[in-house]
Amino acid sequence: MKHTIDTPALAVMAGVVVMALLPLALRNDYLLSYGINLLQFATMATAWALFSGPTRYISLATTAFYGVGAYTVAVLGELMPWPLVLTAALGIGSLIALLVGLATLRLSGVYFVVFTFGLAELIKQLVGWYEVNITKTSGRYVFLDIPQLAIYWQLLALLALALAAGWWMRRSRLGLALRVIGEDETAARHLGIATTRTKVLLFVLSAGFMTLVGAVIAPRWTYIDPGIVFNANVSFQVLIMALLGGPGHWLGPLAGVVPLTALFELLSVHFPNYFPVLLGATFLVIVFVLPGGVVALLKRWTWRRAAGSLKEARS
Repeated sequence: MKHTIDTPALAVMAGVVVMALLPLALRNDYLLSYGINLLQFATMATAWALFSGPTRYISLATTAFYGVGAYTVAVLGELMPWPLVLTAALGIGSLIALLVGLATLRLSGVYFVVFTFGLAELIKQLVGWYEVNITKTSGRYVFLDIPQLAIYWQLLALLALALAAGWWMRRSRLGLALRVIGEDETAARHLGIATTRTKVLLFVLSAGFMTLVGAVIAPRWTYIDPGIVFNANVSFQVLIMALLGGPGHWLGPLAGVVPLTALFELLSVHFPNYFPVLLGATFLVIVFVLPGGVVALLKRWTWRRAAGSLKEARS
């Protein structure tokens, strides 16, 4: 199937180039740190939408794979070269996603939501039990000499790959199959679509990106423990960002990540004790005010404007 590069894709490619060069031009430590935070959430929200956008399966397992990536680095970081550590993290995260997907992606609706939330909590408790009872510690130190700028560029590369995957999926038979599954899974089966295999494939792909984000970001911390890297707030933040932008479009999550990263930065700095409450309030506002996200709102506005222009032309 032949694909042409559309205007949004060209704009994204130009944006990636600008983002890659921006830290060299600004040379500001705070902006670099903020950029890393922005890129990690942009990548995870885009990866989340790869699976949950077309299938409409709401996953709260983001922090499970994020934490697996971070802990893999904490355990293997000083034993193996960095590329092999990332490869190991990707392999472990993908294997977990494959096993979980095969076991649970026959579920749907609230059952899948509850299971994915429970999965993250289960992995957190298992890692905590292992640390306390086997290693006799409560966490691990991460001593890797990886500059912040290198972390920034690695996250930018992951975001570019996630966006490329979303662009390709939107135009591929796989993406079409996922959208059919999202509309009516029973009808998809009658059409001959291997629904479970298709869902598992995309779930593993999505989880792989999330795992790599956790691995790449781990060297920023000197010390990690299960409470830090398996924080449920990460899953909810990614979900809110994707929903605000609109998970139905491959660029949708970016429209939610940019404003909400700034908002969450302000809330965590000025209202740290009330952050979970404010996070929940933000979620409720988005669900009630923008149920389809910013992208859906823009589409409706465009259609109404086009309809209005057509009506004026006919009159």
